[in-house]
Amino acid sequence: MKQGIHPDYREVVFHDLSCDFKFITRSTIQTKETIEFEGKQYPLVKIEVSAESHPFYTGKHKIVDTAGRVDKFRKKFGSVGSKTSQAAG
Repeated sequence: MKQGIHPDYREVVFHDLSCDFKFITRSTIQTKETIEFEGKQYPLVKIEVSAESHPFYTGKHKIVDTAGRVDKFRKKFGSVGSKTSQAAG
């Protein structure tokens, strides 16, 4: 293989912000943040959903809407085409 063309493959800590779960894996992802985890410094990647918080793996149905997408959609379209407003009326 050619030297100097491959990204740095190293251990990285991924932090699931929705349930405060951290895990170490190897990755080439680039990040500016670092964290001390288990007595050692690692690059840090913050994520919103992992296997620890995803409803498919946990069996719990919870809505993770950190960006306010549902509210933005409701403001934009209101109740136009809403099945709940048609059923009530």
